[in-house]
Amino acid sequence: MSVAHDPSAFRAAAVQMVSGGDVADNLRQAESLVAEAAGAGARFVLLPEYFGVLGARATDKVRAAERDGDGPQQRFLAHAARRHRIVLVGGSVPIITADPARVRSACLAYGPDGRRLARYDKIHLFRFVQGDEAYDETRTIERGDEVVAFDAPVGRVGLSICYDVRFPELYRALPDCAIVCVPAAFTWTTGTAHWHLLLRARAVENQTWVIAAAQGGVHGGRRTYGHSCVVDPWGEVVAERVDDGPGVVVAMVDPARTEEIRGRLPAHGHRVL
Repeated sequence: MSVAHDPSAFRAAAVQMVSGGDVADNLRQAESLVAEAAGAGARFVLLPEYFGVLGARATDKVRAAERDGDGPQQRFLAHAARRHRIVLVGGSVPIITADPARVRSACLAYGPDGRRLARYDKIHLFRFVQGDEAYDETRTIERGDEVVAFDAPVGRVGLSICYDVRFPELYRALPDCAIVCVPAAFTWTTGTAHWHLLLRARAVENQTWVIAAAQGGVHGGRRTYGHSCVVDPWGEVVAERVDDGPGVVVAMVDPARTEEIRGRLPAHGHRVL
């Protein structure tokens, strides 16, 4: 028997984008989609990885890098969160490092007052070779080393980025969360094989809601998978954008569903390692 909706339930949105190499154009696209999500009642909105810049060259993000705390992508996030009175998470913003050839890929969260709530730097860096496809993020990104969760008006939120989703130990290291974020730019090849499988596994293992906002479409020759979705703590995909174009996925995140599942199957209490 299911549990009645908790009054603390809230709407959350995953924004899917087809970002390119022009930051200003991408931010205009993001502004429209965030407004759409907020208009649908979302109190928590997640943008995809590389929402501000995803050009034909991996070095485009290095040229668009910002100082921590200042820059057009960070100002956009702060202003949009405040304008719509939402928690807004920017999937990744390139942040300057001491190495001029590499950036930190930072997932940044902002509260309804526009103040920054958290920064998570991507820990696991994607490398993949298959035929003509070849990616190596270590060439342009400096890895992070800290697991990050933060308290928001909607509850505790865990942060991760894209390739992180293949490493369950990262999610085990997160404190008890109402939501785990997975902003991503999965390639078409890896997405068709593993996207849903990995998201559902992380939700089931941790008995938590997973919000996954993806890039879709073609970005100067690179094709991404799309299929942004929301997965509940039982591993069910409760909302999904079933193509790779831009749009918004909105779902009700209900803490009562989390408590119901954890009560029926108290897996965390059964752990011995």
